[in-house]
Amino acid sequence: MSTFSIPAGDSKYTKVNEYFRGVDLNNSPSNVDFSRSPNAPNMIRDQVGKVRKRMGYTTVATAPNGGRINGVYELDGKWLVHAGTALYLWASGTATEWTELAADMADAFSGAFRFDEKLYILDGAHFRVYDGTNVALVSTEAYVPTVIISRAPSGGGTAYEALNMIGTKWTETFLGKESDTVYQLTTTDLDSTPVTAEILNSSGDWVKKTEGTDFTVNRAAGTVTFTTAPGVTPVTGQDNVKITASKDRETLANIEKCTLHTIFGVGGAADRIFLSGNPEKPGFDWYSGFENPAFWPDTGYTKVSRDGRKVMGYVILGNTLATCLDGDEGERNVVVRQGSLDDKGEALFKITNTLIGECAAAPRSFAYMGKEPVFLTTAGVYAITAEELTGEKYAQERSFFIRSALRDAAGIADAFGVVYRDFYVLSVGGDIYLLDGQQKTYEKNNPYSSYQYEAYFWPEINARCLWVEGEALYFGKADGTICRFAVNVDDLESYNDDGTAIEAYWETSDFSGKVMFKNKTITSISVLLAAAALTGVKVDVQKKGIWSQIYDAKEKARYFDWGYIDFSKFVFSADRTPHTLIKKVKIKKVDKVRFRLKNSEKNEPFGIYSFGLEWKEPGSNYKG
Repeated sequence: MSTFSIPAGDSKYTKVNEYFRGVDLNNSPSNVDFSRSPNAPNMIRDQVGKVRKRMGYTTVATAPNGGRINGVYELDGKWLVHAGTALYLWASGTATEWTELAADMADAFSGAFRFDEKLYILDGAHFRVYDGTNVALVSTEAYVPTVIISRAPSGGGTAYEALNMIGTKWTETFLGKESDTVYQLTTTDLDSTPVTAEILNSSGDWVKKTEGTDFTVNRAAGTVTFTTAPGVTPVTGQDNVKITASKDRETLANIEKCTLHTIFGVGGAADRIFLSGNPEKPGFDWYSGFENPAFWPDTGYTKVSRDGRKVMGYVILGNTLATCLDGDEGERNVVVRQGSLDDKGEALFKITNTLIGECAAAPRSFAYMGKEPVFLTTAGVYAITAEELTGEKYAQERSFFIRSALRDAAGIADAFGVVYRDFYVLSVGGDIYLLDGQQKTYEKNNPYSSYQYEAYFWPEINARCLWVEGEALYFGKADGTICRFAVNVDDLESYNDDGTAIEAYWETSDFSGKVMFKNKTITSISVLLAAAALTGVKVDVQKKGIWSQIYDAKEKARYFDWGYIDFSKFVFSADRTPHTLIKKVKIKKVDKVRFRLKNSEKNEPFGIYSFGLEWKEPGSNYKG
């Protein structure tokens, strides 16, 4: 932590920072705590309290069509890439093994979920399923519901299942009568799909009948006329006539135009799919049948917003589903539901509460830091806690230190967030921001939030989407390239971006000494630098708004390693412990100074453990 030491009888003072937290892009440099930086591009937490240069990335592949990367998904070690208007099977880790699975994808962000060893993909135009070998439209595998049972040939019966919105077929079962040959269906104007019928025989087996031979169909009237009356049921109490017909009700679009999803069920069970994001019905979502993504009951929907506001994403906390909406600050932006079963055993998802708070701003920013859901709002990254679900408001901001940067970022609606190791990684406006799950700090200027995450930022990465494979963080770009961040901290080759050096530095906040208006003279600076086969630090100082270099450590923190020999940077040192570097300087008559510790060399790690300075403060006032 930052400390002061006042030697007795002397006007020389020292200040040391031994604990580095993260960036503070929200406050002015004069108001940033000395343990944080007002500007530290491409730095990241190493051990808690220490920082280092981030590792670089390598382009590993480019989509064959050069289309922008809209989503990348995995099923049992197989990777599917949505690039432009195509969906590919990509042999991850190679640049050339691509197999086109679909050519008519929407060129927009897509989403996907795994369910029962299959991958379901939503792109706003189609709803597809991948079984590990083939891709198909889910509608081609649509469940055929039995909508009515115990129906008489002339009508009536008992409602059983709802119609399936992604299919055109349904089944009705009848209790036949001895001489009736005409059986009336529940609807008219059937389409041209062949009608099928089955009759239960005395052995309890269903016998298929053929349209045109065993029966005829009046599609306009919705009637089926058997050549021979099916008769009464041979099994008492059991329906003996089963008719399956088809009619296009144009409800498939409700589901196919969705782009958002979550998995939720009664009691919080993961047994139903919820979908939303249909731009033509922005306030609606739909839920599937029990453990059946191929069944979307036409009764299984909720109108969560009645004023045209869009569903932006979902948060699951225990047995509760919170649906986040867009809108304005101060509105009821979260709708809370819980599932239950009615007296017929059907699932109901009733609204139990609504919460006031910041509105969600980016559908692809939702992720879970441990058990805590986080997402991007118009005011920063927020979380909803279980304690807030029964209240009136939620106010758990988690990004205080980068709040202003996020508010000012371009393209906030396209922000993309994932959790990688202990970090929430958010790509927005071409930059990447990271919130550190290992560092939580209470911030007195945001008293309604229980804590804030320390933060970092990596400028100009230009990641369109992010995902994690094994130990690595990947990202896709708008030009169709796929990149992977390095994972080996000790490998010098990890510290470049496609062969380009990474500029990383840590700036201190403005330092104004013991008394703000007194003159100061800085007499020395010191850095405790992590040792490496190749590393170094340059120190700049800002005086009266002008930066100038005051120190170049060169080879002083390096050690000899046979694995990395660069004769231009050769050293004989075998010391692999952190190196203390001290430089005498003379920065006179300043009211405040700021320091920048930087490394912009290719293939050079850069880790900072401590930074200190020594200064004198005579009695004269600063004159400007």
